[in-house]
Amino acid sequence: MYLIGFLEGTGAHCLDLMRGGIHAYASFAPVPLQVLFVSLVVLDPLVVLLVGLVRPEGVRLASGVMVLDVIANWIVNWPQLQDDPGWLLRPVGLLPITLFGLFVIASSTPLHRAMTRPHPAARPGDGC
Repeated sequence: MYLIGFLEGTGAHCLDLMRGGIHAYASFAPVPLQVLFVSLVVLDPLVVLLVGLVRPEGVRLASGVMVLDVIANWIVNWPQLQDDPGWLLRPVGLLPITLFGLFVIASSTPLHRAMTRPHPAARPGDGC
């Protein structure tokens, strides 16, 4: 699920940058959030690479990226949500980002633990 979600995020941010250039988010996000959204073009595929290689660092990076991404999206969507609370229920946008972020945070500890647990075949003293 991590790979699918972060690949989708990579694609979405790449499309935004192809359409609007480096200032694709300037119309609705303050500069620090613009920098974050642009940086996701690098961070999202880095998560995919590290998690795909079963690196625990990938899980930690995924968690950090999603915390920042969800907070940033709530900040930029807050005015629209105040005007129309139904905005949250749209199938594209804030709802899937929030749900995926919650999934990443909820699964990060067990996934990290599984990635750092020694493989049963690698136990010392097994005569291998």
